[in-house]
Amino acid sequence: MSWIAAATATTSPESAQQAIGYPSLFLLVLFGALVPVIPTGALVSSAAVVAFHQTAPFALALVFVTASLAAFLGDVALYWLGRRGMGSKNGSRWLEAIRARAPEERLAQAQAKLADHGVAVLVLSRLVPAGRIPVMLACLMAEWPIRRFARGNAPACLAWAVTYQLIGILGGSLFPEPWEGVVAAVVLTVVISVAPTVWKRVRAAS
Repeated sequence: MSWIAAATATTSPESAQQAIGYPSLFLLVLFGALVPVIPTGALVSSAAVVAFHQTAPFALALVFVTASLAAFLGDVALYWLGRRGMGSKNGSRWLEAIRARAPEERLAQAQAKLADHGVAVLVLSRLVPAGRIPVMLACLMAEWPIRRFARGNAPACLAWAVTYQLIGILGGSLFPEPWEGVVAAVVLTVVISVAPTVWKRVRAAS
């Protein structure tokens, strides 16, 4: 039993946390890309806060790689499911879910911007709250091949992961305790998410 005790002694809480945390982050971001109801940005920011307070040298890099890869695979999978729905007579529940989250006004804007600026709009769509789905549907309606979508979506996912990781690093640097940084990062992420909607309502009211 001595080897068990030695293994237990050499296993730090950080190692156990990483063994659970990174796979969980990957699955949650992947699922959030397929079913856009999970606040994946807040998840990445929270993970970045925890990684910021760890002693492991590559903790933040692992958060970045995990989040960007999961977001990319989830987006490509959702796009592939959408293309299957576009080619099917009866459509698909995935395509209907995409259409339900893309109001006509935003879809028209996304189509116009996609026609004018191409891949650049796809990159920016992941940084704009609620911008990903209308642009993805515009790509589907423009019949983009999945390879073209994947090439444009790769830098979009990298930029998205960097942005929300920086929010987490900011929260982690402002507070000594990780949980305080997590709360700050989540609050900041929520503010960023709702700010465009609030601004539009204020402009409409005025």
